Amino acid sequence: MAAIDGLPPDPLSLLRQSIAHKTLPIASVDQDPSTATETTPSLAKANYLVYNLNGEHTAIPLTQPTRFISQAAGSKGLDLRSVYFCWLNKDNNVGEYLAAIGTLNDELKGEGKDETVTNLVFGEKIDLTAWLAGETDEEGSEFIRSLDANRASRAAAHDAAAIARGDGDVEMRDADGLTGDAEAKAEQDRLRAIYAGERKMGDRNTALRGPKMQDFGDVRKKYSALFFSKRAAQQTHANGAPGALPNSNPALRPPVKGTPSGRRPEPIILLSPSASSLLRMPNIKAFLEEGQYMPPEGGSASNILHLTRLLPSISPKPIRFILVDDPSTFRPDYWDRLVAVFTTGQTWQFKGYKWTQPAELFSHALGVYVGWKGEVVPDSVKGWGRGVMVAQIDKGAQRWRDREVVEEVWRGIEGRMKAMGWGKEGAK
Repeated sequence: MAAIDGLPPDPLSLLRQSIAHKTLPIASVDQDPSTATETTPSLAKANYLVYNLNGEHTAIPLTQPTRFISQAAGSKGLDLRSVYFCWLNKDNNVGEYLAAIGTLNDELKGEGKDETVTNLVFGEKIDLTAWLAGETDEEGSEFIRSLDANRASRAAAHDAAAIARGDGDVEMRDADGLTGDAEAKAEQDRLRAIYAGERKMGDRNTALRGPKMQDFGDVRKKYSALFFSKRAAQQTHANGAPGALPNSNPALRPPVKGTPSGRRPEPIILLSPSASSLLRMPNIKAFLEEGQYMPPEGGSASNILHLTRLLPSISPKPIRFILVDDPSTFRPDYWDRLVAVFTTGQTWQFKGYKWTQPAELFSHALGVYVGWKGEVVPDSVKGWGRGVMVAQIDKGAQRWRDREVVEEVWRGIEGRMKAMGWGKEGAK
């Protein structure tokens, strides 16, 4: 693929286009593979990712940094191998993803390469896969640097380097119209001296980062212990330490804060991983989006789902929700975005949660129990009180009442979100 403005093509955009055209790139040992033996399914043996779009052949090194700025990679651009590997494992659960990373890193070491695949945290993984799938754009991602900003930064660095080398490729339009070759040449020399002393202005990324990405990992390491100790002290204080103020009522908690980039945070809904749950990852999206219950299909399903819902009292625009059944990779701030927990009444579900006691958990998020109509609601659910809503669906083949149950569930979630501060007046 031809370079844009004299700069090399963007590997992240190429991968997104390849996925949209359903023509994934090929891992290759050589930059220009001439035989099938030079292509390989192993990302450990491969050195390049070869794209074939619109009849054009583009090979990009797997070690090349991309526009995806990852904290797991030390706040640097994530390498192309880690990006592509994340996409290939988008449907794997956390355990399978971690195991695959370990296997590939061992293979890279066996090949004698001083390279590793980065393990993306929960938020980064869903952000990257959603963008590659075309579900979001750069403005909707908090980790992907915009293509225009990236191109302007590289172009500014390229121009600055050219001036430093004294290439003299500056425009002399101001000297046009002068009579006499000697006068024109003298004026061009004068303008060249002026332009050589100019400071090239770029965008905010150029001003803050310069032509190279800066690593502030040492600063993060230095102060992370301090921040974590403060958070632990605050948690101890909130859980009943001497002098602690009760703060279990959602209406008394501060409103949900936005992300540092100003992007509206996405609320999170947790599902029960229990096999006895009527709603699990394979059928929850159809239930909440389409208002129709269907039995969970056998086999595995994605461990992360997204759906959008318009909640008029919260926002005039549709809100995107994240649905997950395993919070083991949650960052501390993700728990502030938890708005609902689907449960079967089994307390072992909450073992890995931030709040393991049902009374405390359901003071922070709405509990939702969905059972069969006519069956007895478990005593544990009844004992949890008003923090858990009960919804019941028909057992028969007629599914026309499902929509009514779904609307009831969404009304409950919307009401709890307003109490938590997810309103038009809240900090979004």
